[in-house]
Amino acid sequence: MSQIYQHRARKRFGQNFLHDTGVIDRIIRAITPREDEHILEIGPGQGALTESLIGSGAHVDVIEIDLDLIPILKLKFGLKPNFHLHQGDALKFDFAHLDAEPNSLRVVGNLPYNISTPLIFHLLNNAHLVSDMHFMLQKEVVERMAAKPGGGDWGRLSIMVQYHCRVEHLFNVGPGSFSPPPKVDSAIVRLVPHSELPHPAKDARALDRIVREAFNQRRKTLRNTLKNILSSQAIEAAGVDGSLRPEQLDLAAFVRLADQLADQQAVESL
Repeated sequence: MSQIYQHRARKRFGQNFLHDTGVIDRIIRAITPREDEHILEIGPGQGALTESLIGSGAHVDVIEIDLDLIPILKLKFGLKPNFHLHQGDALKFDFAHLDAEPNSLRVVGNLPYNISTPLIFHLLNNAHLVSDMHFMLQKEVVERMAAKPGGGDWGRLSIMVQYHCRVEHLFNVGPGSFSPPPKVDSAIVRLVPHSELPHPAKDARALDRIVREAFNQRRKTLRNTLKNILSSQAIEAAGVDGSLRPEQLDLAAFVRLADQLADQQAVESL
């Protein structure tokens, strides 16, 4: 097993390996994996969480991009009948290959900070397969996910994640729990996809476009940031004050603006 200690964390993969057993136990208690559940672990690294996930009796698929970690994971877990290893990039992974039932997949990961946001958007596109997600992320990313309207943390990530999921900021983890220690604090977040969307949009793509445009220049008023796609009259027709800044709007207001855009696009396509 000495080769486990010979692997060096790679900057290009954003690797910081969790080694604090107290934190590992706390994460496992938060997840509470059970026999016959289907768990997907993204970036298992050297298997700090994997061991307990497999030990629960759950069916565990893992995705690892680092070729040097593959033999280590195979050596530790390869003979376990409920362990399945996929070498590749989670950003490009087709989750349909897992043959998961709708709302059955439990996703777990100590996500590299450099890909956390695009990876979460990739997972949200597959939210119909997911039961819940537990991630270790940069603390400020979790704070943005869980943010409320009116503050500086409220933005595209907050809105698009909360559109799809209930967000719980569970607890924080200091740099000393990792090797090598990152330069920032981390946090554990739980994301639970809504069984029914609280504010369903007519077209989720229209919502994403509205939110992108609105927060491209977040210090400007909505009337200015959205002028290329919605007129002042259209903003008012959505029941939104165009003189507000985007951070002052809640999710429901952004959905109304998105529906206004979707209706406008439908008329233009006739």
